[in-house]
Amino acid sequence: MGPGLPSRRLLLLLLLLLGGSGGLGSRGTPPPPRPWEEEGAPWVRARYEAVKKHLGAVGALSRQYWQYLACKVWQEGCQEQKEESSPRPGWSLPLVGQDYLEILSAWYCSFGKCCKTGDCRIINNITGLEADLNRQLHGQHLAKKVIIQAVQGFLQSPRPEKALVLSFHGWSGTGKNFVARMLASHLYRDGLRSECVRLFISLFHFPHHKYVDLYKAQLKKQISETVQLCKQSLFIFDEAEKLHFRLLDAIKPFLGQVDYRRPIFLFLSNLGGNTINEVALDFWRASRAREEISMEFLEQRLRVELQEPAENSYAHSHLLEENLIDFFVPFLPLEYHHVKLCARDAFLARGLPYTEAALDEVARMMVFVPKEEKLFSAQGCKSVSQRISYFLP
Repeated sequence: MGPGLPSRRLLLLLLLLLGGSGGLGSRGTPPPPRPWEEEGAPWVRARYEAVKKHLGAVGALSRQYWQYLACKVWQEGCQEQKEESSPRPGWSLPLVGQDYLEILSAWYCSFGKCCKTGDCRIINNITGLEADLNRQLHGQHLAKKVIIQAVQGFLQSPRPEKALVLSFHGWSGTGKNFVARMLASHLYRDGLRSECVRLFISLFHFPHHKYVDLYKAQLKKQISETVQLCKQSLFIFDEAEKLHFRLLDAIKPFLGQVDYRRPIFLFLSNLGGNTINEVALDFWRASRAREEISMEFLEQRLRVELQEPAENSYAHSHLLEENLIDFFVPFLPLEYHHVKLCARDAFLARGLPYTEAALDEVARMMVFVPKEEKLFSAQGCKSVSQRISYFLP
């Protein structure tokens, strides 16, 4: 099969779909005057003008179809399509054939000319994700390993039994939000702006417990719409330790059997941070490298803290009790040299030169704990990018 054959078939199908309207926009020698135009019969001329107007609408619609198809298949002309806000007279794209264009674009993609995932919104760049985690996420050997194995295994499974649920734990500034954004940008073409990604911040989106029933209805509707819209969706719940437990009623139906859909849920929490830090400190005091900390050893300690009686109005303990979490992802506290690496990345991101002295100065601006050892940055790398402003000319 020649490389041009799918394109020719595509154009033939489109012309058939439009009822042969492709010649309306052709240029060349105008046709000779019609006999009824010369005779000047009023009723015949009026009928001719009506038909001419109708065919003009079809020609306009064919251009609208082509813009839609080019956006859908090749991601070209999408901005023009959005700006085309006024409806065409006489015909409506949603009423005439949008479903056929969906079929047509899927058919074209079957020749390998579109996206490997079958949906151009979804890119699933696991190679890029692993490379960026290794290059930009500092001091988190456990998080890197668990995230790659969990996400890659889930996406490669021909038919997952349930949604993928990851629970991120650690102090503020250790990389939880950074990794969540990185996941979005490597799984979806538009990152966090993708219509397949939804971000919820507990104290921002669900601030008042008295409105929990309203929040629950809204949350269930938003998750349902996103799951139906995208065969692979991503839901991020930041400050998950402050998520009211009754909101789980809106989430739990989507955590079980997913029927060919692949939803991914990330719960980001500061819970467990103290236990993770204690383990890291014990290893340091024993002159053992933090890279020797194993997932098996840390998860046992982490589960003990998370299962302790806490505020029962929050959802995180219920997620654990009902075995809804697939993987715990611990984020270790960051040491002085990790903060310097974050400062280096911040300089590079702005295209600024740096020196070792400048990196040391940024790191010394941070507060380190415990009081005696001054080993871990109390804020992680959270405010590093703001602090390099002191070095701007």
